[in-house]
Amino acid sequence: MDRTVNGNWLIRGRDGRLSVYLPADDAVLCRAERVPGGSWEPPRRIGGEQQLHAGFAVGQGPDGYAHLVAWRPTRSGESGLVHTTHFRPLLAALDWMPFGHPNKEGDRTGDPVVAVDVEGRAHLFVRNRGKGVSMRNQKERGGLNAWHDLKGSKVHDLLAVTGESGRIEVYASNHTGILRWFQQEPGRRPVAADPLLVQMQPGTLAALPTSKEHTTLFYADPDGTLYAWRPDAEPRPLLAAAGPGPVTVLRCDIDGLDCTILAQRSASGRVAFAAYPTEQETAGLSWTESGPQLPTGTRVALAQDATGRVVAATLTPDGTLRLSRRKEEPGLALEAWREV
Repeated sequence: MDRTVNGNWLIRGRDGRLSVYLPADDAVLCRAERVPGGSWEPPRRIGGEQQLHAGFAVGQGPDGYAHLVAWRPTRSGESGLVHTTHFRPLLAALDWMPFGHPNKEGDRTGDPVVAVDVEGRAHLFVRNRGKGVSMRNQKERGGLNAWHDLKGSKVHDLLAVTGESGRIEVYASNHTGILRWFQQEPGRRPVAADPLLVQMQPGTLAALPTSKEHTTLFYADPDGTLYAWRPDAEPRPLLAAAGPGPVTVLRCDIDGLDCTILAQRSASGRVAFAAYPTEQETAGLSWTESGPQLPTGTRVALAQDATGRVVAATLTPDGTLRLSRRKEEPGLALEAWREV
């Protein structure tokens, strides 16, 4: 485990301001726009002064609030999970609160992920000591439900997403393919679905709600081809990946058309973009590169600002944040990238 950030670290708060969550050695930092579309404040530590292990997860609920989860050291050789809620970018987040350990005690077992349901409750998922998946979630009226073992085996990648239906889906990969759990009703524990038996390149999972009925999962195979998959159909090849690692995905309106945008750091080091009509994978798509060459380890994020314009962000390993917005003209042309 390192400075992994699970979830979209670039979000728009309910007040319209964009904010980014940044990893530090012993903390999570936040930067936010002072006003929507305006200048940015300097980084600040969130959740109080507790020391954290590097890496964290972030999820955002329909109410616009951000939920973050991280590991913290508890005593020698042991760690526990903690959670905070950030209501608005320019307000202080709540102090980190204990979420416990999937095996009651011990050291870190895996990088956590978090999804937020329609009631604003955080659902935390993490690999346990047996390399299955455990979960814990907030109760409707405060407090926490007990840990629950979703099972699974030899899990490595893990992600969770809240669909347009309000139900949470969880995906994990292992040597046999991709595992999936889903809520049959909001508030219920996720149950296991049939796995997808495919060969997947580790570190390439991404997911996006694409309709009220479906979440689309994206992954790359060992040959570097990107696929899109929904449980009612076979995986569909999209195009060759622009580079290693996961794609970042965003659903938005482009010139009146419901589109899915993919972004990825390319093999050349620049950011590559592709778009296609949502859930119409057979329409065809291709990459267009943008911006400067960026080093290995650069993270890419997508969001929409207060006016609905697409915003792309990159964070290089040295902490440099760059942004680019979609031009106010037809198509997906971006303005020049700028350091924030």
